[in-house]
This record gives sequence, C-alpha cells and structure tokens, in this order.
Amino acid sequence: ASGGGNSSWVTLKVYDVLGREVATLVNEVKHPGEYSVRWNAQGVPSGVYLYRLSAGRFTSVKKMLVLK
Repeated sequence: ASGGGNSSWVTLKVYDVLGREVATLVNEVKHPGEYSVRWNAQGVPSGVYLYRLSAGRFTSVKKMLVLK
C-alpha cells in the first residue's frame, strides 16, 4: 500500500507494571507506513513492561519482558 493517506499523531510509550511511564519512544505526526523503533533499556531493571501504541483512533497495549 503506497502512502498518501491521512497522517496521524502517533505515540509509543513504555510503562512499568505499576503504570508509571518509563520512556516515550515516539510522539509525533507520522504518515501511514511501517516504522521500527529501538528502545535502549539500559537504565531500567529486568522485568515485565507494557508498551502502548496510539495512532489516530487506534490504540494497542502489549507486554514485553526485559532480561539483562
């Protein structure tokens, strides 16, 4: 699918299991397409984290595990 669609404000944030925001990885307008983001988790302990991706009306929350 080629671009040309509507741009959306996109946020990608990481939270700890208590709901505290640990990092904001994306917070800007993006055009439709595929993107990748790398999170340097050097300053956080091992454990379970949640990431929340919001783009326009779409929101998804998933779990991830950080192991060191």
